[in-house]
Amino acid sequence: MYQFSEKSQELQDRLSAFMDEHIYPNEHAYARQLADADNRFAPLPLMDELKEKAKAAGLWNLFVPEDHAEYCDHGGLSFFDYAPLAEMMGRVVWCPEVFNCNAPDTGNMEVFMNYATDAQREQWLKPLLAGEIRSSYAMTEPQVASSDATNIELSIEKDGDEWVLNGRKWFITGAMYERTKIFIVMGKSDPDNANRHLQQTQVLVPKDTAGIQLIRPLTTLGYDDAPIGHAEIVFDNVRVPLENVLLGEGRGFEIAQGRLGPGRMHHCMRLIGAAQRSLELACQRANSRTTFGRVISKHQSIREDISKSFSEIEMARLLVLRTSSKIDTDGVPASVDMIAATKTTVPALVQNIIDRCMQMHGAGGLTEDYFMAEAFNYARWCRQADGPDQVHQMALGKKIIDRFSTDIVGG
Repeated sequence: MYQFSEKSQELQDRLSAFMDEHIYPNEHAYARQLADADNRFAPLPLMDELKEKAKAAGLWNLFVPEDHAEYCDHGGLSFFDYAPLAEMMGRVVWCPEVFNCNAPDTGNMEVFMNYATDAQREQWLKPLLAGEIRSSYAMTEPQVASSDATNIELSIEKDGDEWVLNGRKWFITGAMYERTKIFIVMGKSDPDNANRHLQQTQVLVPKDTAGIQLIRPLTTLGYDDAPIGHAEIVFDNVRVPLENVLLGEGRGFEIAQGRLGPGRMHHCMRLIGAAQRSLELACQRANSRTTFGRVISKHQSIREDISKSFSEIEMARLLVLRTSSKIDTDGVPASVDMIAATKTTVPALVQNIIDRCMQMHGAGGLTEDYFMAEAFNYARWCRQADGPDQVHQMALGKKIIDRFSTDIVGG
């Protein structure tokens, strides 16, 4: 039986109370401020107000792992203990930022914790932890299949005491946000290296560096995810000092593997919250609408959909907790099979759950009157983010075949 620590349970109680008092009552106000904003990618006053309340409530930087406890007031949490907190935040798509727990900043902060120099941490990690700035992780490119990270083409070349970057990136989350100040950029510094996994390097590029062009904001199913957003970017002879390298030349792929695993899990944790809230709304809807002379909760098809959705949420939650426990015990590298299983299962499962719940809301389920359409969009793009399902399934399938192919069936 899974059991959360007393610290996690206490934080769950506080976070639940905070959501009831400050988040749910402000959903419409948040939407109005965003709709009325002159610049959709500028900070919203409501967000800043809520951040101060979250800090005062001791609900700040909850994502920080135990082995980096020095970076937070609550002493850090295990992956397992953080899972129910991330699930609660996932019930409102925009609210993780309130607690400084939003993507891509959580993953980027962990990159700084794990791979940066002291000087890099001082310059970038401290203000990120304080919520004073935001960050982006620039990896995906439009002209190549970035699902194979060794395909990345943006060039990173040495010229004297500088790196020179040339190339194009897209779907770079946070790049449009006015408060984003630093890009972590992955490119190819040694394209002729016989080892394809040593061709890449990651460097730190301040957003205001000459040569960076924000081409356009991008949408997913019509959502621009403002104010954080996603962007297409061109790097045109962008120059940064050699000391802006992360970990070392040729170690970009290593950093990417270390960063993306935890990020995949955080998305899955949040998606379960979105699915759970959708189910709760569907149950309320089923008891408030009448067709053919009875409330729709009496119809067999509705009960079957509710039952199936409940069961799938429970399965997804257990998979997330099982994987989180393994990460805590064995570490990320030893848990890649479970991370892949979670990443390829939960977003697709949640997408289908939300779709059923939207259907029970009739035409209203497609509108912004409910949170489900935006949550559906989130679930759908999570099937592409941090590597598409097919790549993870291919790698996981090979690993499982190798694991069991030498066993004698029934032996």
